[in-house]
Amino acid sequence: MTIAQIETDVISCRKCPRLVEFREKIAREKRKSYLDWNYWGKAVPGYGSPKAKLMILGLAPAAHGGNRTGRVFTGDKSADFLFKCLHYVGLANQAKSDHREDGLKLDAYITAAVKCVPPGDKPTAEEKDTCESYLSREFESLKNLKIVLALGKIGFDSCLKLVRKTYPFKMKEFKFGHGVRYELPNGLILYGAFHPSPRNVNTKKLTFEMMVDFLETVKGEL
Repeated sequence: MTIAQIETDVISCRKCPRLVEFREKIAREKRKSYLDWNYWGKAVPGYGSPKAKLMILGLAPAAHGGNRTGRVFTGDKSADFLFKCLHYVGLANQAKSDHREDGLKLDAYITAAVKCVPPGDKPTAEEKDTCESYLSREFESLKNLKIVLALGKIGFDSCLKLVRKTYPFKMKEFKFGHGVRYELPNGLILYGAFHPSPRNVNTKKLTFEMMVDFLETVKGEL
């Protein structure tokens, strides 16, 4: 299974009625500032190099970011912050992630645990379980993968739950936090980081300096 095949399957997915209804409602109604934009309104696949050693794993597409542009961490404030940091440390060729044809190239693979925007940014347990098959296939397809960088606790837990299916362990042994590092039983290294959401950035829970220092550490281990 190639990344291209997974992308095709993700885009055509309609398995979760609540998410399908919500993503399409947003695409119809739009935000005032994007009234002239043809919203994506479908499930959003991962993006990046199929030879990546690093996976960046978030929660889900943003309502007017990925759900609008069709690319994860693209076209919103979280993307602006994240790619400014990724470009600064040399993991992206540019500091902006605006739309699918903007010329962005990553020395990583970036995806989300849930491929559709959920109401209130809160997918149900059933929706997370349904989407897990796509994430599992992404892991299997990235043959050079060494490090998973989870942005937020849901991404962090999603990685652990996948690994635990083959290597049983207690989830409580792995506590999420910014900068935590764990060696997993399957040989992967899992890092946790605060999500680059406007709330975390505006409250200084996560700063540019914090994220850059963290990414430098991750890049050094690659």
